[in-house]
Amino acid sequence: MDSDAPEEGNAFWAQKSALEQRYQIILDKVTPHTKERWAFTAVALIIYFIRVVFAQGWYIVTYALGIYLLNLFLAFLQPKFDPSLEMDMEADTVEEGGPVLPTRSDDEFRPFVRRLPEFKFWHSATRSIVIAFFCTLFRVFDIPVFWPILLVYFCILFTLTMKRQIKHMIKYRYIPFNIGKKSYGGGGGGKSFN
Repeated sequence: MDSDAPEEGNAFWAQKSALEQRYQIILDKVTPHTKERWAFTAVALIIYFIRVVFAQGWYIVTYALGIYLLNLFLAFLQPKFDPSLEMDMEADTVEEGGPVLPTRSDDEFRPFVRRLPEFKFWHSATRSIVIAFFCTLFRVFDIPVFWPILLVYFCILFTLTMKRQIKHMIKYRYIPFNIGKKSYGGGGGGKSFN
């Protein structure tokens, strides 16, 4: 009987590994289809909201989902290397007489690198929506609350957080989107590099 236990454990890990490989293959196949991925996530979020509205419950789960999605969105908007910290380090370097990184618009070009890449943002957002939907299947997660207070609090939190983020973007002059940026390529089927 004891000799069967390691075989069962190995079978479990082999099955787990096979499932992880299948999951990774699916992720690899959907990676280039950005619009379709986000459309799927939007539909999943709409279905989740319909479920919450018609069931009239799980407001705490929805609030937690909203806070988590807001945090993901902020990480998506922020640069990987915080310019405010870089400017502090540059000031210290200037005082010490060391090299200085470019700070003006005519200095060296530095591309915008996100703290949270788009694919990881999509993957985490979709996974959190699926988990939240799964939580709506169990009454134990339906904690009674007065939902308008949660909604107002979330709206205030969203407004203040986005206002702070936009001020940060203006102060350090970075744009996290490709809107309005030049794309290169001819009209004859050339590729754009934006």
